[in-house]
Amino acid sequence: MNLQQRLMTLTSRHAALEEQLSAEMTRPRADEAAVSRIKREKLKLKEEMERLRRDLAPS
Repeated sequence: MNLQQRLMTLTSRHAALEEQLSAEMTRPRADEAAVSRIKREKLKLKEEMERLRRDLAPS
């Protein structure tokens, strides 16, 4: 898998996590552990996406 494909995969996973987070937050009693886990995973993906974007940027 090349860097561009990896970035697209990560972007899709990030969007899916955003949907999960949104669904969890709309529940009357959101599971705070799940919310924290989702946020941590989103941050991890975001950091990796930023790294890939830097690698893909022309020097």
